[in-house]
Amino acid sequence: MPGNVQSVERAAAILRLLADADEPLALAQIAAALALAKPTAHGILRTLEDVGFVEQDVANGPYRVAGDLFHLGRTDRLDPNELRSKAMNWTDTLAARTGESARVATFHRGRAEVAHHVFRADGGTQVLVTGSVVPLHASALGKVLLAYYPGAARTLLRQDLPALTTRTIIDRVALQRELAGIRDVGWAGSVGEVDPAVAGVAAPIRDRGGYVVAVVGIEGAIERICDDRSRPRTALVTQVTRAGRAISRELGHGRDR
Repeated sequence: MPGNVQSVERAAAILRLLADADEPLALAQIAAALALAKPTAHGILRTLEDVGFVEQDVANGPYRVAGDLFHLGRTDRLDPNELRSKAMNWTDTLAARTGESARVATFHRGRAEVAHHVFRADGGTQVLVTGSVVPLHASALGKVLLAYYPGAARTLLRQDLPALTTRTIIDRVALQRELAGIRDVGWAGSVGEVDPAVAGVAAPIRDRGGYVVAVVGIEGAIERICDDRSRPRTALVTQVTRAGRAISRELGHGRDR
């Protein structure tokens, strides 16, 4: 049997390196990180650029993974109607079990958009937020997308992080630490970062291949969502992460192929 093709291995290593980077990388950085000669790295990068897998803002500038690569094999983003139909039963259950409103969001056209919203069951005044936009850097829903969805993370590279409240994280280094923690534990929290009185918990939704295509979460008053140390209650976190896994199974994740 023939051995591995070295050029393909090197191209894959470059793509992994760029996908994991928090910002575009220069040719010298890529070559040094992978112990490649600059001409070799440059030749591979030019080929990857020609086929649309990497891109540069300016000639001789740093490289990043092209946004279209993350949708390779998809004719379009996840259909919102399909997502709602797959998520409906689980979000209804999530709202009923937690007593809070449940939401599903996706990343679309550079924004985190609410695709489905279930009212909490207490009968109080509520406003349907389906179709609305949530802040990526401050909401629990948005943070999950930032943590797992490379396209979402790139949208904030050249944007300010507005302080929506005194608790909003506006320092990029602190935000990156938060996102790393989210990837470690598998869920995100937001306590008073969008609204001083509101907290949220969210978890990823994955498709058949394990790619994070959406996020599910709850939102409500801080005193209901959090314990006396202003941390999301463990029981609520468990309910949200279970809902995320259940909806992921509806989309084929974890099933035998």
